[in-house]
Order: sequence, then C-alpha cells, then structure tokens
Amino acid sequence: MSAADPIELEIFRHLFASIAEEMGVRLMRSAYSPNIKERRDHSCVLVDANAEIIAQAAHIPVHLGSAPMSVQAALEAFPGDALSPNDVIVLNDPFAGGTHLPDITLVAPCFVADESTPRFFVANRAHHADVGGVTAGSMPISRSIHEEGVRITPRRLDEETIAWICEQSRTPEERRGDLNAQLAAIHLGVQRMRELCERYNPDVVSQRAAELQGYTERIMRHIIGQLADGVYRFEDVMDDDGTGLRDLTICCDLTVRGDTARVDLSRTADQSPGPVNAVRAIVVSAVNYAFRCLAPADLPSNGGVLRPIQVITRAGSLIDAQYPAAVAAGNVETSQRIVDVLFGALAQAAPDLIPAASCGSMNNITIGGLDSRRGGAPYAYYETIAGGAGASPEGPGADAVHTHMTNTLNTPVEALEHAYPFRVEAYRIRNSVGGAGRFRGGRGVERVYAFTEAAQVTLLTERRSHAPYGLNGGKDGTRGRNTLLSQGEERALPAKVTLEVEPGDTLTVETPGGGGWGSAPIEGDDHP
Repeated sequence: MSAADPIELEIFRHLFASIAEEMGVRLMRSAYSPNIKERRDHSCVLVDANAEIIAQAAHIPVHLGSAPMSVQAALEAFPGDALSPNDVIVLNDPFAGGTHLPDITLVAPCFVADESTPRFFVANRAHHADVGGVTAGSMPISRSIHEEGVRITPRRLDEETIAWICEQSRTPEERRGDLNAQLAAIHLGVQRMRELCERYNPDVVSQRAAELQGYTERIMRHIIGQLADGVYRFEDVMDDDGTGLRDLTICCDLTVRGDTARVDLSRTADQSPGPVNAVRAIVVSAVNYAFRCLAPADLPSNGGVLRPIQVITRAGSLIDAQYPAAVAAGNVETSQRIVDVLFGALAQAAPDLIPAASCGSMNNITIGGLDSRRGGAPYAYYETIAGGAGASPEGPGADAVHTHMTNTLNTPVEALEHAYPFRVEAYRIRNSVGGAGRFRGGRGVERVYAFTEAAQVTLLTERRSHAPYGLNGGKDGTRGRNTLLSQGEERALPAKVTLEVEPGDTLTVETPGGGGWGSAPIEGDDHP
C-alpha cells in the first residue's frame, strides 16, 4: 500500500479529529452536571491497537496525555481477544492508568470487518462532581486514596457496575446521567470509526493513522534538534500539601542531545502525606503538553509527540506516587507546577520561545450540602477558576484565562444560581500590580460566593505563598488569596482548607496572575 500524499494525509487528520470533536459535543450536550455541560471538563481520544493516540479533541491536556495509560490498563485487564464488540471498560484508579478518582474513563474496542481483535479504541474521560469522597465534591484534603471516593479498577461497564458507582455518590442520579453521556459519546466514536473503515478500507485507515503519528514524530524531532545540546536544570515548589508540609520541591533535569530529549524528574521530593501527590500518568501528560507547545498549532496531536522524549521519574516521589497515596490535588495542582518546572528548563534552551509562569493553580473549589429548594436533596458542586497567563517574548499574558493543564470554561453565574443554593456576588478581573516587565503578566480574577444555606466548602489552591516566576528580568506574578467573611469578621484562609459555612457568609477567591517577561521598557518604548 502506497503512502498518502500530503493532501490525503491532511484529509485523514481532519477526519480523525472530527470524530473526537463530535464525541465531545455529544458528551457535553448529553451531560447532567454543570461541571461537564457548562465547564466542559471532559476529553475524547481515538487510540490505536498499541495504545498510542491517533487523534484527540481540543479538550483537557491533563486528561489527554494520560489517556493512553488508561487504555493500556484496560488492555492489561482485558486483552484484545477477551473483548467483544459490545464491551465498554470503565476505570478511574490512579494507580492503574487514571489520574484522580473524580476523572472516570471509559474505553471501548472498535472491531472492523470480521476481525477477532480490536483494530482501534475510543476513550473519553469526564470529571464527576462527586464520587463519594469524605467531603462533598470528592476533592478532600485527604491522607489516603481511600478517603477520596470510589476506586474503580478496570472492569466492564454494565448496569450493575453503573449502579455500584452511583451508590457511592452523594448525587447518584447526576452520576448516572453523566455516565450515560459518556456512553453515548463512546458509541458514537465506535460508529464513526467503523464508518471510516467501511469507506476507506481498514488497512488504509490504520496506515494513515500510523503515517500521521510518524509525521508528528518527525516534526517533534526537528523542533528538539533546533534546541542547543546541553543539560538544563530548573526547580520550583508547591506551597504546601494541606497537612502542614510546606515547600515541596519539584526538580527537572532536561537533557537535549540531537533530536531527542530526556526529562528527568527523579530529584523531586518524596510523596507527601497530603493530596498533592501526582501519579506518573500526570507527568507524562505535562511533558506531552510542554513539548507540544513548542510545535506549530496545526501539528497533529498524537502519539508521535512523545516518541523522541524519555521521561524519568522516581517511584515514591511527589510526581510518581505509589498506593495508597492521596492524589486528589495532584491532577489539578501539581500538574501545573510540573509544567512550570518544564518551561523553566526549556526557557534556558529556547529563551525566545518560552513564556513566564502562568497562575500555576486551577483554584479548585467544591461546595456541597442540602438544597432546601429541592426538598433537602443533597448536592455537590465543583469548579476551577481562571487566573493570569504568563507574559511571553511576544507580548503580555492574557487576563482571566484557564492555563496549561486545564482547558475548561467558567460556570456561568446564571447556571450556577439556578442549580445550587448559593450565588456569585461578584466576578471580576483583579486590579493586581504583579508581573511587571517589558511585557506584563496577565491578571487573575476575583470570585465571591454568597451562601444562603449552610454548606461544606473545600479549597485546593496554590501560588498563595510562592508567586509565579517572571523570566528574563520580568517580575513575579501576583499571588492568590482566599478569605472568608463571617458575622462581620474577615479572616484569611489557607491555600488548602475544608470549612463549614453558614447563611450570610461570603467566600472570596482571588486567583494568581502571571509572571512578567523581560526587563522594564526604557523611556519612550511603546511596548505595553
């Protein structure tokens, strides 16, 4: 079979990507929870028989880069010859291909023609707003994975399994609705891949997928080859782990040799008692994201990105945590710091390409309680809040955006107030002064929650003690801040805290800004 010409290969790139995008649209429109249907906290991928990504939708980086490890875990539990065309595998176990427990992944085989083993797989991952953790929203300040909710090792998804998962949640009907939305997207993906194989022949589709992966690998090797050979070191710290352990260091030793790179994070601190531990899948996601950022926007995002890159971690460290480590915040907070460290190292190899640190936190908030408007029914709400982007050699950082490993939206105030018994009293860009330089860092946001009923709130945030770094003489970004106003008294809150709020209380979350890039402009310089 002959190789595709460039036009045909571009057609297949769009065909594969459109299937993943269509899966995402069906998942989002079918979902029950605001976290998925409004914030779009979900991701979809197409994967080959070797568990390498063929194509992905423009969804969540921390989901997408780790998805192949979920498919691999599913295949280890259910080899191809043990699967049937109607099977769907479900998992969320961070120690078996997952990230953290709220992220539930579905994997389905795609059989074509009369073949006895799957030729492709489709997968999606969605963040469920409550999976039975010790605090509402299942993002607790935990000391063990067992406090974070239901842990699903790879198993077939059937009615009994769905019922078991839903029973663990404070909001079982919402879980059922979101799982059904994931299933609908999975079935669509399988259908579209089969249609593609019927139209073009399965061998042609497989070869075009492999050619796209090979093309991406060649481009990535070329990009790495443009970097100066050498060893580049950088480190940064997590504020704390929520249990009193502070300043946890993440270290990167980046070695560039020819068209290959070696990312060694083994000097990172040991895993902690608190929930900021990350599993290796998250590291792989962060490395995939950071190096993909060096490439042109139109480069196909697939398994070829990581082929020239070796990723080294140390088992038992903060970024390669072992069972039964608490990991709720590793996926959302530690992933951001890993990117900061990777960019800090890459900035030494490519100073004219890399931006200063962005806000460095997803600014997670979970709220749960009983909704008197609905007869005292339990509810659980989760969202991440935007911050400032780091300035770059090309210009200022953007204000009020989700950056790096997250790619979600905000929850519209109207949707939030309709669904839950609290309201957003203020939502605005912070008037912060950090991140100065030739180009300033972006500004974070201020979001104020006003409570009309008692509720339990958990905050998992970062960059409250250590500001996002500037580059090339730029100043550090503005740190974040969390405060509670209760009975007329305002008090500062820790970066990570669980608290009970009462009617009349207001919670203010002020998110970090991005670092500045370059020294301050000279007099008469018209740069912003």
